[in-house]
Amino acid sequence: MRPPEQVLLRPVVSEKSYRLMEDGTYVFVVAPDATRVEVRTAVEQVFGVRVTNVNTLNRKGKRRRNRRRNTFGSRADTKRALVTLHAGDRIDLFEQS
Repeated sequence: MRPPEQVLLRPVVSEKSYRLMEDGTYVFVVAPDATRVEVRTAVEQVFGVRVTNVNTLNRKGKRRRNRRRNTFGSRADTKRALVTLHAGDRIDLFEQS
């Protein structure tokens, strides 16, 4: 098993992810070759919570246009994991001061 720092890259900050946090589901960008079991153990080790379910999805990078050279490039492809926690568990990712 890999260390959790190599599996969980960063949390996703968006309106949809904040709405899912209210239901106990957290979204993370994970390593492209990470499995559901690795994501589950990494979240449990780092945050000390109980994970109920892990769903993963691969997102293709958007096509971007370079206006100077009139060429196209693309953003990087990413893999995301939606982690559902046991009822009553929370991850304090963004605490309000």
